[in-house]
Amino acid sequence: MRILFIHQNFPGQFKHLAPALVERGHEVATLTLRTNLPRPWGGVAVHRYALSRGNTAGLHPWLVDLESKVLRADACLQAARKLAEEGYAPDVIVAHPGWGESLFLRNLWPRALLGLYCEYHYQGAMPGEASDVGFDAEFAVADPVADASRLRLKTANNWLHFDQAHAGLAPTQWQASTFPPPFAQRITVAHDGIDTALLAPNPSASLQLEGGPLLTADNEVITFVNRNIEPYRGCHIFMRLLPELLRQRPNAQVLIVGGTGVSYGAAPPEGRTWKDVFWDEVRGQLDEQRVHFMGHLRYDHFVAMLQISRVHVYLSYPFVLSWSLLEAMSCGAAIVASDTAPVREAITHQRTGLLAPFFDQAALRGHIVQLLQDADLRQRLGAAARAHAVATYDLQTVCLPAQVAWVEGLCRAHSV
Repeated sequence: MRILFIHQNFPGQFKHLAPALVERGHEVATLTLRTNLPRPWGGVAVHRYALSRGNTAGLHPWLVDLESKVLRADACLQAARKLAEEGYAPDVIVAHPGWGESLFLRNLWPRALLGLYCEYHYQGAMPGEASDVGFDAEFAVADPVADASRLRLKTANNWLHFDQAHAGLAPTQWQASTFPPPFAQRITVAHDGIDTALLAPNPSASLQLEGGPLLTADNEVITFVNRNIEPYRGCHIFMRLLPELLRQRPNAQVLIVGGTGVSYGAAPPEGRTWKDVFWDEVRGQLDEQRVHFMGHLRYDHFVAMLQISRVHVYLSYPFVLSWSLLEAMSCGAAIVASDTAPVREAITHQRTGLLAPFFDQAALRGHIVQLLQDADLRQRLGAAARAHAVATYDLQTVCLPAQVAWVEGLCRAHSV
């Protein structure tokens, strides 16, 4: 079958799925905005689209996001038209709809079946922990009604996809549940998967810190990972618990991984980064030589860091689950995490890690200290986390077969 992947930064979440479909004999192609991808890539034919213009000056700010998606969708459609003129027509289109690219493709190829990667559907502020919006009062918006209006337009792109999509794929049950019925009923849950053979415990692992010590499993290492250091992933909570934690644990070394950009949520005050904002709050209260900001690590160094970690801390608003939590679990790290969705799907309190409320610094710190003090508990929870990661999130034996089955289900439906 002819399968076309749509992703502005291909391969993205389809890194393993697209080549696996090639190996199974399918003709696989992609339409992408990315310009530095080899042609072909992993047996996938690479076609590119390019934006011809930017956003309209003076556009109402609530419309900027929607216009950006329409501009991508139009550019993608124009590139698709050229493929169609050459005789190309996909049987199945698999798209991440988040950037709007796939919005008009079934107007060109109405017989193609459309499958969506359903990462997240933004919701308005709701009581409790129902969603990321309104979860953290520290960063409450000045005008909640206006923000809810903005979010309604932000979700328009998803809604415009629902009536033309035939099926969805989501990485966690909770992420699937954010999508409105009846579309949520068409979503299959299968995580992207992690390489649990590579991400395995290694007692001899070590990590040389630039300008600092060589760390091994003999050291008291606490790890904290964000793509970017920002409130959505609890950087403010973690940094604020550090002064007392380091007073209680005089030999602890804290490794913080992440960039200084913004992946999610509001931007920091102009001219600053969220890392600087919260580090400046606490830096005079602790031994700065024991807190190491690692930036973005080379992947082999990242794996080694997780392998020497005695306690890995993962905090998140109710939002998309980070791969880093599952990678740490697979390496056998003992986990302290926020008791939020969808973290609870991966961590069961006292079985595969320890959970505490996102905002409860004392409870989180207490769990970290408990694990550092109790080697038997640390070993038991780390081994259970590893076993759960292998059984539930292994790429080759669990996740990739489920993803392939989902795509090939669309292929069979097309053939009927």
